[in-house]
Amino acid sequence: MSAPVPSSSAPWDVRRLPSAQGRHFLVTGGNAGIGYFVAEQLAGTGATVILGSRDPARAETAALSIRGRVPGARVRQVPLDLADLASVGAVVAALGLPSLDAVVCNAGVLLDDPPRRETKDGHELMFATNHLGHFALVAHLAPLLAAAPAARVVTTGSLTARSETLDLDDLQSRGDVRPKRVYARSKLAQMLFGFELDRRLRAAGATTASVVTHPGGALDSLTPSRPVRPRTAGERLRGLPAGLLLQGKEAAAWPAVRAVLDPSVRGGELWGPRVLGMRGLPAREPVRGHMADPVLAARLWAASTALTGLDPFAPGRTPSG
Repeated sequence: MSAPVPSSSAPWDVRRLPSAQGRHFLVTGGNAGIGYFVAEQLAGTGATVILGSRDPARAETAALSIRGRVPGARVRQVPLDLADLASVGAVVAALGLPSLDAVVCNAGVLLDDPPRRETKDGHELMFATNHLGHFALVAHLAPLLAAAPAARVVTTGSLTARSETLDLDDLQSRGDVRPKRVYARSKLAQMLFGFELDRRLRAAGATTASVVTHPGGALDSLTPSRPVRPRTAGERLRGLPAGLLLQGKEAAAWPAVRAVLDPSVRGGELWGPRVLGMRGLPAREPVRGHMADPVLAARLWAASTALTGLDPFAPGRTPSG
């Protein structure tokens, strides 16, 4: 049985996280980038952190790095390729858990050469990895999340989604293959899913909450060196001027970590960096514009169900714990 979620009225401190002893957190893409730092920080709470990765060697490097920095860290890995729906379907058996306290839907891919690729399921690769794979993952994990008290689904979006629109008639980007736009649309889809998921959870009276976050502006050159991505002193020095506006990936992980751990965070909220949404401590942001459009989100949900053949609220999956 999972440990209860702690309650606290103390100010949130990114350097002094509350204990999460006995809880289990799955982080997709936890072997690199922001996901690695989400996993490292969560491991410091005493929780068991599970890295979902399609590359076992890189996941093992990340796990060794976390164990080297966090004494007594409980960290393991499971194979997970979000671009392969069969791989996503095998994750519950790989976890081997009766319940799951949180999943951080963090993994993402931005590819520009060639501009358009398809998965073996026939879906555009960025949309499949960033959105459809996470949609399917949450569908498979729904019973485990319902079995935990106050579980969280934390979806990592992107600032790029704010200025983008979603073309429901071309979700597979056959008519527009500009990589950065395809990426931004996939992240917008991911964020819309996170908000719609919470609306449906609330309507079902579920104890699971869905929270959306974004990392702001995160640069490799401002990020502490780790075995998963070593950085030289020269790289760090060249990145210092950008630190006035942006931040490294360690700080960029803070909104997702708070969304997992802070009992004051509520479902349906959006969290990002405090300073202009670009850098700084995590803070709640208003949900505006197309991100707050329930009709658009419901249509995307229906399309995602049709494309994956899955629905988190199908019979036997309903997360109504």
